[in-house]
This record gives sequence, structure tokens and C-alpha cells, in this order.
Amino acid sequence: MTEQFLQWLQTEHISQMLKAAILLLVGFVVASLASRAVNRFFSKNFSQHHIVLFRKLVYWLLLALFVASALKQLGFSLSVLLGAAGVLSVALGFASQTSASNLISGLFLIGEQPFKLGDTIKVGNTTGEVLSIDLLSVKLRTFDNLFVRIPNETLIKSEVTNLTRFPIRRFDLLLGVAYKEQISEVRSVLLDVADKNPLCLDEPSPMFLFLGFGDSALNIQFSVWGKRENFRDLRNSLHEEVKLAFDTAGIDIPFPQRTVHLAPQYVQSKAQSAAPLQKDDNHAL
Repeated sequence: MTEQFLQWLQTEHISQMLKAAILLLVGFVVASLASRAVNRFFSKNFSQHHIVLFRKLVYWLLLALFVASALKQLGFSLSVLLGAAGVLSVALGFASQTSASNLISGLFLIGEQPFKLGDTIKVGNTTGEVLSIDLLSVKLRTFDNLFVRIPNETLIKSEVTNLTRFPIRRFDLLLGVAYKEQISEVRSVLLDVADKNPLCLDEPSPMFLFLGFGDSALNIQFSVWGKRENFRDLRNSLHEEVKLAFDTAGIDIPFPQRTVHLAPQYVQSKAQSAAPLQKDDNHAL
């Protein structure tokens, strides 16, 4: 038995096994080094969540290449394995078309980076903070503390608004004043309100726009800029301060009004129909 074992060691099998083992060992080392290199090179341009995904992807792709080389060294036919993998991938593709679409969309989102963790985005009627960006979906937390999962395919096909991408935001206040008011006076009051509000930025400066003549009011847009983190406080305080300033200056914010004109024939017919009723009432009295 010892002689047979020595003969087997002298055959090509042991050398093939050693080569395969060396390939696997080198594969583990190369995959580990490559994943660490990804962490160093992409740390400035990508978030930590994306870096982890890239590291795993690079690690397993390189390791799979070395495993395939080791199997070939042991005598396995890669064409058979590739054929089986192709058949399996086709079957999985038909079975999970939606998942594959979300996976590809997730790679596009990671590469494009329209938003990152912690950003506040709006997708359709849903607005919330980004909790995670995965290969299949994006998780949001809405302002009323609801958890929302949005598939990546939906994000690719929809309009996505990033509300916190830039450091400052503009708030547009739409209002109407009575026709009797002087537009110059209204402009002066609004600019004074913005000047006294500490949350309004001086640069870019506030903007006053006269939009036109409405049904019941002169339509005006007053736009101010504020820091991203102060946007909600700016919006709430500006509404209150404009209302107080208008009350102090005697500027009216009218409610919708309608003027009804009656035709003379209609008024005459109504008067004639009411006359017999009055006569009957007097007779009854």
C-alpha cells in the first residue's frame, strides 16, 4: 500500500492538486488586496455604503476567477460549467425579471449617485429621509415616521427630487392683495419683513414678482433664500411675519369674491311675480 501511495504521489495528480491549491491561496490574497484597494481609492467620491458593495463585488468576482482556474487545473471542463451556468442564468432570468431589473437599476443608482444616505428626497407623493441604498431597493423614513421601500426600477423611471442636495433653498410665498393696494407699498413691506427675518439670506437677495391680475386679487410671488437646515423654520416664520406686517400696514388679503349682474328682464319678471303675493297678504290681513 505504501508503494502504491508513493506511485500516486509521483503521478501528475498531486502536482495538479498542488497547483490548484496554490491558485486558491493566491486568489484569496489577491481578492483581499483588491477589496482593500477599492476602499482606499473610492473613499473620497462614494459613501461608505457604496464602498462596501463595491468591495464585496470585486472580492467575489476575483475569487470566482481563481476558483474557475483551480477547477480547470484539476481537470474539470469549464465549457460544461459555463454551459450549465448559462442555462441556469436563463432560467433565473425568466423567473426573476423584476429582481434583475431592480439589480441593474441599483447599479446605475450607485454609479450616478443622485442622492446619498441621510438626504431627503421626493419620489412621486412620497417624501422622506434615505435610510439605505441597496441593490434591489431604497428605504425611506417619512416625516410621520413611516418606513417606505421603493424598488430601484421605480426610481430609475420616476422623477426624483433631492431636497437637501445643495446647502441653500428658495422658498416661494404666493399671496394676493386687494386691488386697491399700491404694489410699491406691498413690495416695500415684504422686503422689510425679509430684512428683519434672521433666517433670510442677504445673498441671493429676496425677489418680488408681480404675477398678474387674478379674479379677486393682485397675485404676487415673494421668494427668499435660506439655509437648508433652517428651511422649515423660515417658511413658518415668514407666513406669520407677513400677516402681521400686512395687518400693521392696513394691506388687505382678500377672499374670493364674485359680482352678480341681473338682467333687467329678470328683475322685472321677479317684481311682477311678487306683486300678487303682496296683495293676497294684505287681503288676508
